[in-house]
Amino acid sequence: MDVDVFVAAHRHEWDRLAQLLRRSRRLSGAETDELVLLYQRTATHLSQLQSWAPDPAVVNRLTTLVARARSVVVGTRRATWRDALHYFTAGFPAACYRTRHWWLPTALVFILATAGIGAWIAGSPEVQATIGAPEELREMTRPGGGYETYYSSSPAAAFSFQVWTNNVVVAGISLTLGVFLGIPVLWVLLQNAVNVGTGVGLMAAADRLDVFLGLILPHGLLELTAVFIAAGVGLRLGWTVIDPGRLTRTAALAREGRAALGMVIGLTLVLLVSGLIEGLVTPSPLPTWARIGIGVAVETAFLCYVLIVGRRAVRAGETGDVATADREDELPVAA
Repeated sequence: MDVDVFVAAHRHEWDRLAQLLRRSRRLSGAETDELVLLYQRTATHLSQLQSWAPDPAVVNRLTTLVARARSVVVGTRRATWRDALHYFTAGFPAACYRTRHWWLPTALVFILATAGIGAWIAGSPEVQATIGAPEELREMTRPGGGYETYYSSSPAAAFSFQVWTNNVVVAGISLTLGVFLGIPVLWVLLQNAVNVGTGVGLMAAADRLDVFLGLILPHGLLELTAVFIAAGVGLRLGWTVIDPGRLTRTAALAREGRAALGMVIGLTLVLLVSGLIEGLVTPSPLPTWARIGIGVAVETAFLCYVLIVGRRAVRAGETGDVATADREDELPVAA
C-alpha cells in the first residue's frame, strides 16, 4: 500500500468526519447518518493501515478520530450490577475454562517439579546443608518450629491480608508480564516450585511430611489453582506474541490482553478466599482431616464453577472478552 496515495484518496472523508464531530450536538438527521457512515469507513481505514502500512502519524490521527466518533455514535456506557452479575456467572468462568489447555498442563508440570525438588532435597543431606545449618533446619522442622508457627505468627486478619496482597502481586505479574514471551511467568512458577519443594523436602527428611501437607493443603489447593490460572493466561499471552493466528498481532494481543486484565477481579476474589482460609482455618485447632476437608471442598466448588459453568458459558458464545460494544472496531479477517 502506498500510504500517500491512500491518505490523498480518503483525507476528505476524515476531514468531513472531524467537521461533523465538532458540531455533533447540532446535526440534522441526514448529517447524523453521514457521521455514522464516515465513522464506519474511517474505522475500516484504520484497520487497513494497521495491517498493511502502519504509518505512526496517520494511525495516531485516525485512532483519535475513531475514538471520538465512537463516543458520539455509541455513547458512553456505565457499568451496572447486571455487568457484575454477567462477569461472575459467564465472563470470568468462561475465561478460565477457555484457557484450561494452558493452566492445567502448567499445574501438572508444577506439581511434578515440586515433587522432584522435594525428593531431591529429602534424599540429599548435602543439599540440605546448603539450605541452612543443621540447627536451623531442626528449628524449622521440629514440632512447634518455624513451619508450624508461621501460620499463627500474626493476628489472623493481618496475616490473611498480607498473604492476599502477596498472592495478588504474584498473579498480577503473571497476567500482565506474560506478554514478554512468558519469561516472567516461568520465573514466578520456578520460584514458587522451589519454595514449596524446599518445604516438602525438609519436612520429609524430618519424617513430618504429613504435618506439612496438613498445613499447606487447606489453603494451598485454591491458592495454587489461582496462580496456575494466572500463569496459564500469561503464557497464552506470551505465545500470542509469537503466533497471533489469523488476526494481526496487535488485534490478537488486544483480545488476549483484555481477557487477561478482565480476570484480575475474579482471581483477586479467589485469592481473598484462599487468604482467609490460610489465616483462619490453617492455624486453627481443627483436626487435620477437617482443615484439609475444608480446603478440598472449596477447591472442588471452584473447579466445578470453572469447568461446568465456564463450559456452559463458552458454548453459549462467551469468550471472557469485554462486551462487543466496548471493543475497538476491527477489520474482519477471512477464514
